[in-house]
Amino acid sequence: MAPPAIISPSILSADFAALGAACSDTIGQGCDWLHIDIMDGHFVPNITFGAPVVTKIRPHVGRPKTSMGQGTFDCHMMIAEPKKWVKDFQKAGCDLYCFHYEAAIDSTAAENPADETEKKTNPKELIHYIHDNGMLAGIAIKPETPVDVLWDILRNPTKSERPDMVLVMTVHPGFGGQKFMASELPKVKALRERYPDLNIEVDGGLSEGTIDQAAEAGANVIVAGSAVFGAKDPADVISKLREAVDKRR
Repeated sequence: MAPPAIISPSILSADFAALGAACSDTIGQGCDWLHIDIMDGHFVPNITFGAPVVTKIRPHVGRPKTSMGQGTFDCHMMIAEPKKWVKDFQKAGCDLYCFHYEAAIDSTAAENPADETEKKTNPKELIHYIHDNGMLAGIAIKPETPVDVLWDILRNPTKSERPDMVLVMTVHPGFGGQKFMASELPKVKALRERYPDLNIEVDGGLSEGTIDQAAEAGANVIVAGSAVFGAKDPADVISKLREAVDKRR
């Protein structure tokens, strides 16, 4: 049986003028996590916000009482140098640090933003480093990246080098409000068939109109931005997204 549904609204669609209250309200409406999109203008063309904003909204949402529990800050790191920012986001209150495979294979092993080194990192080493810094680790893949790149990472016998979650992007990362790409769901299905207990997240274009496809493929962690924050009744949308996933477990 697949893990239970986890609904993680993307705060990229929240009211930035009252972000703390928006985060608190959404947790109160029944969501599990908050999905925090970090974009640096290099890995993706857009820029959002950094660790200082995470620090400011953290007091508005209670820390999870259990691993992956309600209140988890699910930080999606769309950044070119993911290892450099692990410590800053841990201090800011991140619970799950999800980096991109594509960045990890082409970035340095520097451990602080100001550091420079020619030494390279890699996904397994980065996952281990995130765990060493007290956070859960996620790994994300873009639409153009085949799911096959993850097999060696997921079957790694060293537990500290295996991710706690895999994120399959169902849009091209960088901007909210894009159309859902059903073409990415075979990746989700392949992951679920091989790893029935894995937390599999989908991000991009998720709504009441697309959730059935994602849930049927095997996704259990659902990122929805405008579908939740733009709804007249966010609690009802969160409930329907959860129901769609849980009835297919």
